[in-house]
Amino acid sequence: MNRKEMLRLLLNQAQFNGFEFRRWFQLHVQPLWPGAEQGLSLLAGEGRHYTLLFSHEFARHFWRTGAHMSFMIPSITYPRVTAHGDVVQVTRKPFTRRTIKPDVWRYHLRQMAIAEDPIEYLCRFLPQQDQAKVRQIQAAPLAAVQACDTVAGTVMS
Repeated sequence: MNRKEMLRLLLNQAQFNGFEFRRWFQLHVQPLWPGAEQGLSLLAGEGRHYTLLFSHEFARHFWRTGAHMSFMIPSITYPRVTAHGDVVQVTRKPFTRRTIKPDVWRYHLRQMAIAEDPIEYLCRFLPQQDQAKVRQIQAAPLAAVQACDTVAGTVMS
């Protein structure tokens, strides 16, 4: 899945919640509206997609204000000092978090900003069928790289 297709999935989610892409594009990118496909191509091709992803208007619609949402928190391991002064490793299991905060978009915008891959962070909130598409496509390049490594290893041997 290329960046444009990924942006289309994310944009569809925001538009479903009331985001007006045309109005946002004309205010923040260029006043002349080239059309939805050309607008997405422009954002994806020139690397301007972060302008969209980090805009408050997009975030407000992507994470509906006051909406009940469920999302996965990944597992994490961190050190902790016990009452006896020993340092132990604490491992938290992955879990589902549910939220209905009125300004949930602000929280997620901050989390997205500190995430290693903001697009991957956003994809966690897509509907299940779209998440399956993203995982399937993301696995394909990895398999291709592994196949190239295998072929290169047999050629070099």
